[in-house]
Amino acid sequence: MDIGLIASLQYAPPFGMDMSTVVQGVANLINVALLAALLAFLLYKPVRKVLNKRTEKIQGQLQQAEQEMARATELRQQYEKKMETVEQEREDILGEARKQASETGKRLVSEAKAEADSVRDRATQNVAMEWERAEAKMRTAIIDVSAVMAEKFVTLAINKETHDNLFKEAVSDLEGMTWRD
Repeated sequence: MDIGLIASLQYAPPFGMDMSTVVQGVANLINVALLAALLAFLLYKPVRKVLNKRTEKIQGQLQQAEQEMARATELRQQYEKKMETVEQEREDILGEARKQASETGKRLVSEAKAEADSVRDRATQNVAMEWERAEAKMRTAIIDVSAVMAEKFVTLAINKETHDNLFKEAVSDLEGMTWRD
């Protein structure tokens, strides 16, 4: 190549910058690249470590939440089973209470019937006793009336022989009478 050609191709800085600005810009780029490499070397592992710890913590929390959800589901199922058991026990208790109430009602009705029969029997016995007392009083009253009538008749009678005949006749009539029971 020709030197003249090379000389004519002079370096022209981009955007109208001079050479010192371009060198300074390249130096700054190298500094930024070195600084980025240094920071990456120094900070990459600690930052990565913090991020890994954070990720592990979040995963642990997710696992714990899943475990708690599973435990909650299990507790809910246990609760539902217990509620079914409680419901069954309630039905059993109610059935037993109904059965006992029915038996108690039957027993009370039976006792009431027995008491009523007892009262009726006592009333029947009392009526029979009163009937017997009334018959006895009536017999006594008939005897008393007969005695009074006989006495009046005897006092009116003229002779003793007629009196004795009438008395014997009245006594034999009374003896021959049958009394109702």
